Amino acid sequence: MALNLIVLGPPGAGKGTQAERFAEHHGLPKISTGDMLRDGIRQQLPLALLAKEKMDRGELADDETMIGIVRERLGRPDTTVGFVLDGFPRTVLQGRALDGLMCDRDTGPLIVVDIEVPEEELVVRLAARRICAACGTNADPTDASVTCRRCGGALVHRADDDEAVVRERLRVYAQESRPLVDYYRGRPTFRAVNGAQPPEWVARELEAGVAAATSASSGLPLGAQG
Repeated sequence: MALNLIVLGPPGAGKGTQAERFAEHHGLPKISTGDMLRDGIRQQLPLALLAKEKMDRGELADDETMIGIVRERLGRPDTTVGFVLDGFPRTVLQGRALDGLMCDRDTGPLIVVDIEVPEEELVVRLAARRICAACGTNADPTDASVTCRRCGGALVHRADDDEAVVRERLRVYAQESRPLVDYYRGRPTFRAVNGAQPPEWVARELEAGVAAATSASSGLPLGAQG
């Protein structure tokens, strides 16, 4: 049975780092909205180009566009063994659309892990965060390197990571994405982990959470979402 995982969490929770680590360990494709958009733009895919036009105007890509991009990505052969999703879904509407895609795929339940971190800790983390200027990868905050371990690009501080902007982003997350966590919370395939720990500890707790959720889902039919 395929292992299908969503990693949720607010900005600065470390979900990208944990998603990538889990995907590598289990031999799964790690699928992020940023990667999908960059890949789609390189390939001149219509939906990705539409999303780019919106973002170039300072707008967010709408639900319909993002759902279409994810639908195309999950239709590729490498996802038959499962996947790790980072950055999608972000809204309840996107979550419901993903449920529909999972039923169509009929490859096993969807495991959902939410990485929880107190707001004050997130503010401190984001103020110190660096990203790769070339590929956009977030650097591990405990890593003192000046270049990206993924592509060798320069690591820089994001211009929008000052405290006022960070708190606004966290407010928007709470408003738009917290309902999504509540949407998943009652399912036997949902687990929350403590993200206010060293990355290695978070990784171990995430692995344990996925194992427990997978065990809880063993009686569910393929494609069921709990």
